[in-house]
Amino acid sequence: MAFVITVAQQKGGAGKTTLVANLAVAFAASGRVALLDIDPQRSLSRWHAIRAGKPGRAELHLSEVAGWRLAAELERLRKSHDVVLIDSPPQIETDARLAIRGADLVIVPVQPSLPDLWAAEGTLKLAAAEKRKVRIVLNRTPASGKLRDLVIGQIAKHDYPMFATTLGNRVGLATAFADGLGILETSGKSVAARELRELVAEIEALRS
Repeated sequence: MAFVITVAQQKGGAGKTTLVANLAVAFAASGRVALLDIDPQRSLSRWHAIRAGKPGRAELHLSEVAGWRLAAELERLRKSHDVVLIDSPPQIETDARLAIRGADLVIVPVQPSLPDLWAAEGTLKLAAAEKRKVRIVLNRTPASGKLRDLVIGQIAKHDYPMFATTLGNRVGLATAFADGLGILETSGKSVAARELRELVAEIEALRS
């Protein structure tokens, strides 16, 4: 049975879809990976379509099922894959709730800004209500700065669960995404690739 990861954040621009794509490439190195794109923007689906034209890349299954068919599709994918990654819509509505309810882990990307953190609160509460494992990941983060420290302090103050790994604001991630690829495929020895591997290791530790 697959490990289901839902990436959710109500605020747009947090890097949700790019994170899903890069995690998919990372997990595909060791197993069968399915993507479930329920974000109406369908950015993940477009990335997948670009990727389809790249020879020699790890195969990633894509589904775009939403609405009343979502729960059944998720169950089908769970049986036939090792990891399922869900790119959820940027608001808490029926599809997002179902995606969180069906997840083994909910990841909430947060940029180092208070509006991003405030927007994450609804997702964190919903995950807690559904009794799902949930973790914030700081994304597009500068190495240092007052705002970064402020956000980290607020996360600690509210005792929100957070990954130790932070993902920097790396141009290589956006460049790889535009080519239908992941950072591990384009710049495997880069700092961005190292950060991603560290995040994957933390996720793997939560699977047991």
